[in-house]
Amino acid sequence: SLFFHHPFSVSLWSQINTCFDFLCFSGGLAGGIEICITFPTEYVKTQLQLDEKANPPKYRGINDCVKQTVQGHGVRGLYRGLSSLLYGSIPKSAVRFGIFEFLSNHAKDESGRLDSTRGMLCGLGAGVMEAVLVVCPMETVKVKFIHDQTSAKPKYRGFYHGVREIVREQGIRGTYQGLTATVLKQGSNQAIRFFVMTSLKNWYKGDDPTKAMNPLVTGMFGAIAGAASVFGNTPLDVIKTRMQGLEAHKYKSTLDCAVKIMRYEGLAAFYKGTVPRLGRVCLDVALVFIIYEEVVKFLNVVWKTD
Repeated sequence: SLFFHHPFSVSLWSQINTCFDFLCFSGGLAGGIEICITFPTEYVKTQLQLDEKANPPKYRGINDCVKQTVQGHGVRGLYRGLSSLLYGSIPKSAVRFGIFEFLSNHAKDESGRLDSTRGMLCGLGAGVMEAVLVVCPMETVKVKFIHDQTSAKPKYRGFYHGVREIVREQGIRGTYQGLTATVLKQGSNQAIRFFVMTSLKNWYKGDDPTKAMNPLVTGMFGAIAGAASVFGNTPLDVIKTRMQGLEAHKYKSTLDCAVKIMRYEGLAAFYKGTVPRLGRVCLDVALVFIIYEEVVKFLNVVWKTD
């Protein structure tokens, strides 16, 4: 592997840091581009997940949510909360792939092969770390921004103003609402994605772990991994969204939130926003895995010292 199979020295550490920074930047750039393209689906997903039957519901579906948003706030309304995801995309990618790379290099067998179970555990570790360090505060701010837009008098004028108001009113803890749900969501997210991705890559490469992969194949496998994570953990995503909204005070805990959703809205409520989330996540995971794999290939050539 690029990062761990060479004798350690000051010069090598300099190369490692340069490679790691480049890799993180590339992953963050890919994530930023993907977010700008697909954020309206994230916006619609979040609004549908926040829309409770008990209130009664404001939206009749995906098209109605888009229609009401554009009528009330213009097309720009579909990008409310985008800045919080953009600012967090680079550190999120850095933590996710950095931790996964570190763990997987210690989990591979003698031939350099990472089996599916170890890939899942490495993905779980990466997901938990990104949830705690980056995703929870980023997602909390995003959800509050989106939820704020549905208020009669929105109070957040922009990213920095919104963050300042949240911290002023609720302290730093205000940006860490729904931490348990976020850890469960991100941990399961990456565990499922890396399990599926590792399984598909091992199947494709067979007995030759050094076999090259076409970027289109990588993208297809990434989309499948993304879809698997959507169907596997959307209930956790719904709970996380509710715990981070402006009405999170109604829930005493993550478990209490789940119980109340089930009691008052039924099982189907745990899959609100599945369709728009599916569209965004499949493209997200496919694109990021393609960029990640191609950059690693490039860096292994440029910094190869064997």
